Amino acid sequence: MSDHKLMFNSLAWEDVAPGAREKAFVAGEKRLRLLELAGEYREAEGCTRAHHGYVLAGVLEIAFEKKKVVVGVGEGVAIPAGEAFRHRLRAITPTVQLFLVEDA
Repeated sequence: MSDHKLMFNSLAWEDVAPGAREKAFVAGEKRLRLLELAGEYREAEGCTRAHHGYVLAGVLEIAFEKKKVVVGVGEGVAIPAGEAFRHRLRAITPTVQLFLVEDA
């Protein structure tokens, strides 16, 4: 980070799981991520962390215990933390790119 400017273009992509890669900055208590999911990405157990973000490209499916939500370009996500909000992400399009703000 330079002069409060986050230069995602200067970061290399890091693989975080098969079909998922990210560029991330930690700024104080927040982690800012550019996350890219490919069609083959599958979460085995689901996630209970909070996620707040914006879909930059593609179409994403978020599967909760009793429902599925589809989010596309120009739409955002606001998922609270906790077991009651356990979720799995899946790219409906060949790739999905998200900008996320999370607790560090």
